[in-house]
This record gives sequence, structure tokens and C-alpha cells, in this order.
Amino acid sequence: MLLLTSPALALSAFLCFFAAVSAENPYRFFTWNVSYGDIYPLGLRQQGILINGQFPGPDIYCVTNDNLIINVFNSLDEPFLISWNGVQQRKNSYEDGVYGTTCPIPPGKNFTYILQVKDQIGSFYYFPSLAFHKAAGGFGAIRILSRPLIPVPFPDPAGDYTLLVGDWYSSNHTTLKARLDLGKKLPFPDGILINGGANRTSFIVEQGKTYRLRISNVGLQHSLNFRIQGHQMKLVEVEGTHTLQTTYSSLDIHVGQSYSVLVTADQPAQDYYIVVSSRFTNPVLTTTGTLRYSNSTGPVKGPLPGAPTIEVGWSLNQARSIRTNLTASGPRPNPQGSYHYGLVNTSRTIILESSAGLINSKQRYAVNRVSFIPADTPLKLADFFKIGGVFRVGSISDRPTGGGMYLDTSVMGADYRAFVEIVFQNNENIVQSWHIDGYSFFVVGMDGGQWSESSRGQYNLRDAIARSTIQVYPLSWTAIYMSLDNVGMWNIRSEFWARQYLGQQFYLRVYTPSTSLRDEYPIPKNALLCGRASGRHTRPL
Repeated sequence: MLLLTSPALALSAFLCFFAAVSAENPYRFFTWNVSYGDIYPLGLRQQGILINGQFPGPDIYCVTNDNLIINVFNSLDEPFLISWNGVQQRKNSYEDGVYGTTCPIPPGKNFTYILQVKDQIGSFYYFPSLAFHKAAGGFGAIRILSRPLIPVPFPDPAGDYTLLVGDWYSSNHTTLKARLDLGKKLPFPDGILINGGANRTSFIVEQGKTYRLRISNVGLQHSLNFRIQGHQMKLVEVEGTHTLQTTYSSLDIHVGQSYSVLVTADQPAQDYYIVVSSRFTNPVLTTTGTLRYSNSTGPVKGPLPGAPTIEVGWSLNQARSIRTNLTASGPRPNPQGSYHYGLVNTSRTIILESSAGLINSKQRYAVNRVSFIPADTPLKLADFFKIGGVFRVGSISDRPTGGGMYLDTSVMGADYRAFVEIVFQNNENIVQSWHIDGYSFFVVGMDGGQWSESSRGQYNLRDAIARSTIQVYPLSWTAIYMSLDNVGMWNIRSEFWARQYLGQQFYLRVYTPSTSLRDEYPIPKNALLCGRASGRHTRPL
């Protein structure tokens, strides 16, 4: 097992392979120490996961096509992994940082992630993907800026702020994990956080100026509503796509999702509430921050601005109003609408139906009846080394089959360059949230009831938003189109973290027999090897 112990070695290993591909793109180096520490998110001391002593962790600032060299030292007493929510890892699923692709970093060791934010812009975040660590922190924001010569469809804001919001438990993550391991459900959360705290975050603005807020729901299970007292928000970007610039008084942000809004300080000079509250819950959890004018003449006052609480129809209509700005450039100097997804014929329809129930008298969750269990070896490594018996392609059906839930290491096969339709069918009375690693997809439709072929008649085939995380409303369906242009082993999962932990996930193996570097990069030279891949060799440094 080879561990890179310095940025210089990491860069050397990277250049040996990637120089011909991306030598013109800048490198950004990060050294992170992951440790436990005392945090006080709800006012009481608890153990959290810190990165360089920070909770939340440090922001990643970068530009389209930058190479990120992130050397992570694991000072915890257990294995650790970081994943990069929304970063597509083009041709490079080995760096995705989930257990199906990447061996964990052992306690007391380090690993250098070598990844490129290829052809991406926008707002994303990173998080710990193992052992329910996400409930202890270890997350932070990722900000990918456009290259200087690529036009952005709005003037430069006076400031650019990150807001990581999410539900939170005062119990230690090990206590929550033990509860799940016993086959029990999570209790109701204890609060809502903004940037690691409740009722204490503030942002200073100057009157008359406009600011960009990047908001990510990094929580464990609840949709949230975001609003600012007395101010309107203009939506401009969703997970890497510039949107039609629609104005909202409040915005639903479901688990795992990221939004950018512009807010103009156009009100009388004082302090105003920033409010985040839970959606579709009883009771409603609420936390506040402060938008503070630099020339404020008084403290925050008045009642909190109201918001919807359980109204699904309101949220559905808002979701349908979020559209792609077809004339704006994305990461490249061409309009986002230059790819006419609505004119491409789909080659396959995949229907994914969620379910919840008991297996061996313990709570489990499933997709198309299969409740995922991790293998003893990361699936991508088993695939590369041709290790048999780790997983079976086709161990999950691409349609619901009926019958009871069962345990398996579920992997679905798919062909490189196929253009597929995926339908998420939710027959439960909760709002769900789903994420697909390695991709951005077009959200072409969503509605109540059971999806059928006639549902395609209401699809948006012109300006559907492209993103990587999508909600599915209760007793409803959501349909997406996706071009399988990224070879690899990709995690499809519930963003409700207890559901993901208890089996509501699987891997999509996007395969080509080609071994060309144009299609997929080879295994990294510094890849950690574990399980049945231990003792094998990648490539010489």
C-alpha cells in the first residue's frame, strides 16, 4: 500500500500520468488533518470531526479544469473517506471517495486525492462517506469559478458567501450508528445548523450592493426552506447549471442539493433574519442567522418571515419553475442549450422503486427490492484486478419486480455512451432525495402517482435543469435523462443518510471494452489497496 506523504510527491505522481492531458491547467494544493474535537453546534459540547481544526471544514476555491491535490491525514481512530458531492470525476471514478470505488484511509495514515474539476462550474460540497461520519461533521463547501474569459450571466457580486445548512443531532455519531446497526430508525433531529451553529451566523452587507449566497443542504434527512426577512432571492445557479433568473421569497432545498442566489441589500439599514426551517415535519425545526447591514441603525426585530411547512404542491410547482438558462455559457464558451437533449432518443428506461421494511427483524431500505451491503473489497478495484466473487453485474434489476426485500451487493450494468431515461418511483409518504455520482442529468418531469409511458407527454424537453441531486415527492415520480458519457463505477444513493447506510443505494457500472485513455484513466499509482486487492500492484511510480 503506497501512501504519498507530501504535496511534491503527489504532484510528481500526477504529472507522470496526466501531464499530456492537463499540463496547461493550474494545480491547487491542500493539506488536511482530520481529527476529533469538541464542538458546540447546539450550545452543548459534543464530539465532532474537524478538518484542520475547523467545523465545518475549509472551503475549496478553484476554477474550471483546475487540478486539486488534496493530501488528507487521518488522525481519527477508525478508517475515513471523503467524497465530493457533485464533482464528476471525469474518467476517474477511483477518486470518488465512496467505499465502492476507494479504499478507506487507515487510522494514522494519509492519502492524496488527485482530481480535476473538469468542465464544471458551480456550487458543491464534500463530506465523509463512511461509518455515519457525516453526522459528526467533516463537510465543507466546494466553489468552482468560471474561467476569466467565459461570460457569467450576471454582474460580479460584491461578495460571495457559503451557507451550509442541515438538520443536526446532539447525540454522538457513534450512538446514532449503533442505533442503526441494531435495526432501529433515527429519532427526530434536535436542531438545524447554519455553518455549524444555530442562531448565531451573520453576514455583513453594504446597502445597495448585491451578494451571492451559495446554499447547500448537508444534513441527514430533512428538506429545508431558506428565506431572508424583507428580501427577495434571485436564483442563478443550481449544482453547476446557470438557471433562468427567477425571483423567490423562499426556496426549498432538499437533502444533498446546492443553490446559488443573488440578494440585493435594498432595504432600510438594519439587521434582518436569515431563516432556515424544516419542511414536511411536525414539529417544524427553525434556526436563524443575521443579514447585517454595515450601516445598520438597529438590531434584528419583528416576527420571522413565514414559509410553507407541509404543502407539497407549493414545493412541486417551485421545482418545476427551476429551468436552465439556455443562452448562458457553462464551463465552456458555448450556450448551455447547445446540447439538445430533447432530440436524443433514449436507448433504455430504468425504473428505480424505493422501499422500506424489515430484513432479519432489522430496519432496512432498498432499491428495486435489493438492500445494498458493502463487499469486502471496493467494487472498482475488484473490477480492475478481475477479482471474482466480489459482486455480480446485474444483481439489481432495472425495473421493479415485486416481492420482498433482500440483501445483496447490487451493481447494475450500463453501456458507455448510452442515453438513458431513469424514473425514481416513490410509493412512500415522504419526500425523498437521490444523488448520482459522476454525472449531471436533466430533470425532465415530476408528478404525483405512478409513472407510465404516457407520463412522457408532460416532459420538459427544452430547458429542464441539469443537476446531480433530485427530490421525489410523496407518492410521486421524478424522471431524468442522462447521457452515460463517463466510464466508471458510480454510486446512486438516497441522500437520506440513514437510508443510504441501511441499503438504499447501488452502483452503476458504466462499461466499455476499450482501454484507451480517451475513455478512462488507469488506476492511480497511489491508490490504496484493501480487502482482496491487498498486496497487488497498481503501476510503478
